[in-house]
Amino acid sequence: MTTTIDIQLPYYKRGFHLITRDVTGQLPPLPANGILTLFIRHTSAAITLNENADPDVRQDFASFFDRLVPDGAPYFIHTLEGTDDMSAHIKASLIGSSVTIPIKNHRLHLGTWQGIYLCEFRDSGDRRRLSATVMGE
Repeated sequence: MTTTIDIQLPYYKRGFHLITRDVTGQLPPLPANGILTLFIRHTSAAITLNENADPDVRQDFASFFDRLVPDGAPYFIHTLEGTDDMSAHIKASLIGSSVTIPIKNHRLHLGTWQGIYLCEFRDSGDRRRLSATVMGE
């Protein structure tokens, strides 16, 4: 069985946001065993898995990536959509546009401290959309 659905996320401000509940609340019933692939359909936001307990992790992510790829760097040429646009594209490419999560016993088989993150890099980002593909038996 393979099923692909669209997941609409609520609006999130710039930052790193745990969206595990947003995702699981919109998934169809999961198979006994399989794989979930999540793909973000945007070029200025990303999706990843990481620590889901300590909120300091989210702030540290933001601090690191903002320092690594600053908004409005003078060497950016693509600037028509604002000072945060090109930096958002680069950050999204560094983190990535998809994650793959095993399914076991009809549930996502995440580690104890793992959660699904939306990485929103725009000051005025939109409601983000994910494509979710469930494959399994």
